[in-house]
Amino acid sequence: MARVQDGFEALYREHAPAARATLIRLLGDFELAEDALHEAWVVAMQSWVGEDGALKLPTNPRAWLISTARFKGIDRLRRRVRYREKLALLAAEEPSVRAATPEQALAEATIFEDDRLRLIFTCCHPALGREAQVALTLREVCGLSTEEIARAFLVRAPTLAQRIVRAKRKIQSAKIPYAIPEAADIPMRLEAVLSVIYLVFNEGYAASSGDALIRRDLCTEAIGLGRLVVDLLDEPDGEALGLLALMLLSESRREARADVRGDLVLLEDQDRALWDRGLLDEGQALVGRAFATGEVGSYALQAAIAAVHARAERFEATDWAEIVALYDLLLQASHSSVVALNRAVAIAMRDGPAVGLTLVEGLMADETLTSYYLAHAALADLYRRVGRDELASAGYRRALELTELEPERRFLVRRLRELEA
Repeated sequence: MARVQDGFEALYREHAPAARATLIRLLGDFELAEDALHEAWVVAMQSWVGEDGALKLPTNPRAWLISTARFKGIDRLRRRVRYREKLALLAAEEPSVRAATPEQALAEATIFEDDRLRLIFTCCHPALGREAQVALTLREVCGLSTEEIARAFLVRAPTLAQRIVRAKRKIQSAKIPYAIPEAADIPMRLEAVLSVIYLVFNEGYAASSGDALIRRDLCTEAIGLGRLVVDLLDEPDGEALGLLALMLLSESRREARADVRGDLVLLEDQDRALWDRGLLDEGQALVGRAFATGEVGSYALQAAIAAVHARAERFEATDWAEIVALYDLLLQASHSSVVALNRAVAIAMRDGPAVGLTLVEGLMADETLTSYYLAHAALADLYRRVGRDELASAGYRRALELTELEPERRFLVRRLRELEA
């Protein structure tokens, strides 16, 4: 039974986000689509299990979910007097809806394969604040629970839920269309869309809390959205290409970033034979295309840094001088304290830990870094490398107080034990 339950959870993570996006288009309502999908999933859990207790899936599970949920949504509309106008609009389509097979529904979903992109442009409308954009995307496009998103934002779940509800109401009241904007309007929305995709990937690549270092479903979702955006644009965009390159190059190292116990493996200790060569090659090619546009921004520069790491056959062969030069450009483009920290660490690798330590100590007065656990971990590591073990222990302890991710906590505890041994 536990195996069947695990199988259902995996199927839901795989199919629910895309099904939800299509249902929002078909039914025209966030909440109705969500409720209908949940009802369809309950039916699926009952009908996809054979008499022997094993999973017996339909030919196209996603199409089955979309078709069943659409019927459930229409039934809900019938029962709601306030939705009479919407029901009248759908009634004209009902004969074809009722005749649709799961295979036909899948064909329709394929025709509208950009539904997730429609949804992310809706969630990233300028009328919504950036925090609301990210929260809505994580909830509606990626399927995270309210509790998971609240942990990522470091707020209480009820507070986050209210923000999402207000954002949905604003979409409804402002009649924000569920559509990809006209070509002339895309540039105004593109920055927000790329920013949200980047944040979704970051939450997958290094989860903000929980037991696992990596949320593979979020990484996959973000990369898929990045590909859709690149394909959407008539002219190559350096930042869209750069973001996709950055995600692919980062994803290529996934299998090497944690050991069999799920513990964190630092870049210098990773088995590079585990890196995905196909993703590395594609990412490096995209970096070249991004730079060829002449519109190099922060995503393209981050991807270029990742590409330098990818080219090194051994950690010791890393071209730290090139990485520092790229961080110089990135710092000019972003003016970010986190970028300044990463640059200082790169300088420590190029010029030695004492030089880097002076730079990092100077940065720690920045309020952004005082609550950033990686800043304290980096400072502690530099103290350790120059033999100042007492300050290193204090830094690791402060970092331990600031992270909620279990693999990172276990890594910091190991560092502390090594210093105290």
